[in-house]
Amino acid sequence: MYKVKSFSGSFIKYASLFIGVAAAIIPILVVFFSSFKTTEEYRTTNILTAPESWLNFENYRRAFTEGNMLVGFFNTIFILLVAIVFSILIGTMIAYILSRFQFKFSKVMIGLFLFAVLIPGITTQVATFQVISSLGLFNTRWAAILLFTGTDIIGIYIFLQFLDSSSLSLDESAMIDGASYFTIYRKIILPLLKPAMATVFIIRGVAIYNDFYIPFLYMPAERLQVVSTSLYRFMGPFGAQWEVISAGIIIVIVPTLVLFIFLQKYIYNGFTQGAMKG
Repeated sequence: MYKVKSFSGSFIKYASLFIGVAAAIIPILVVFFSSFKTTEEYRTTNILTAPESWLNFENYRRAFTEGNMLVGFFNTIFILLVAIVFSILIGTMIAYILSRFQFKFSKVMIGLFLFAVLIPGITTQVATFQVISSLGLFNTRWAAILLFTGTDIIGIYIFLQFLDSSSLSLDESAMIDGASYFTIYRKIILPLLKPAMATVFIIRGVAIYNDFYIPFLYMPAERLQVVSTSLYRFMGPFGAQWEVISAGIIIVIVPTLVLFIFLQKYIYNGFTQGAMKG
């Protein structure tokens, strides 16, 4: 009886792992195969059929040149870096205030920040669009920067997890020596939050890099396209050039994949330390 339970438990465990891996790998495999196929080959072969030639880079050339992806990468990197810098600065300041200063509605504010995560962003887009338009930011990079900066509630929560468990002795010693609140923030709080900042930088950076909705809605001008919207030009009224779009998707995935491979330890360490400290 014990052997039967052990076997069934192992079977369920490995079967669930296999299904999870297949769900993650198969879509990428389909896109990778499609990126090397000709238009005729894509229409006549199965999606999981390997391409006839692995040296057909015409789709990649068209995706990069006709999709004007060089402009897309420039706009994406500019928006990503500026938004993350502002997001980290504002997030660490908010976390510092909520963690170190006790005032009447501090717990309520923390609850409101967490509650905001549960509100679907799409439900507030009409009001958000009106605000962006009234500020004169529509069709500018600053529209996306402002929206990406103002929606990083998860980053604030990660910073709070680190600060809530850190000792107050350093803050108190600095105050005795005459340090101002800003000096404490700059010389004590920011160094303490380096692991959390690395985690937020990577997670938030990937989210901004992959986002399609905000750039598409608030930056429709061709000169403001990002990597996620550059592929939309291959969508037409009579169909889509999926083999070219697939090549563009691979081009977009590669930087994210390389970044994750080299920085994955910071992601794991940041979440692990935050969980242990929380």
